Amino acid sequence: MKMRFAVLATLALAGPALAQAPRGAAVTTLGTQKVTIDYGRPALKGRDLAVLMKDLPADRIWRAGENEVTTFTTEGPVSIGGKTVPAGKYSLYVQAAEKGAWALILNRDLGVPLGKIWDKAPENMKNAPWPHLEGYTKAIGDKEVVRAKLKATKPGPAADLFTLSFAPKGTGADLTLAWGNESWSIEIKPAK
Repeated sequence: MKMRFAVLATLALAGPALAQAPRGAAVTTLGTQKVTIDYGRPALKGRDLAVLMKDLPADRIWRAGENEVTTFTTEGPVSIGGKTVPAGKYSLYVQAAEKGAWALILNRDLGVPLGKIWDKAPENMKNAPWPHLEGYTKAIGDKEVVRAKLKATKPGPAADLFTLSFAPKGTGADLTLAWGNESWSIEIKPAK
C-alpha cells in the first residue's frame, strides 16, 4: 500500500511533466531480426539504489524503468535463459530479489492505461500503458513468457540514469542493465 500511495503522490505532483519524462531505447540486431527495448530512465539523484529497492512490493517485482511500461519487442524468436520467446511485443520487469540473483521477466500483458490507475491523468496520457506497480504476481503473473536469472557484472562508471544496453556476443548479444554502482546482464540469442 505504501508503494501505491507513493506512486500516486508522485503522479499528482508530476502532472504535465509526465510527457517530458526521459525515455531511452536499447536496440540490437540478431541475425536479421531487430530487438528493441523502450524504457523510462529514472535518475538516482544522489539516492542509494539499495534503499530505493527496499520500497518494492512484497513480490519484489520492479518495473525496470520509469513512467510508461518498459517494452521488449523482437521481430523474430529469441532465446533468453534457455527459453524461446516468440516474435512480438512484451512488457519487461525485473524481480529484484533481496538475496541471490535478480531475474529478467517478459510478460504478454502490455500494461494498464494510466487513466485506470490515476483519475487525474492528463487527457493525452489516459491511454498510455503503465506497468503493474502492485500485485504483479496476482494480476499478470500467469502471463509471463520468461523469467531468467540475471548475472551480476562488474559495473562501469556509476550510472545516475538507469541504462539498458546491448553488446554483440557471437550470434547474440548481452543485454546489460546498469544503475548506480550496480550492473546485471543476460545473453539473448536467436532461437533455433
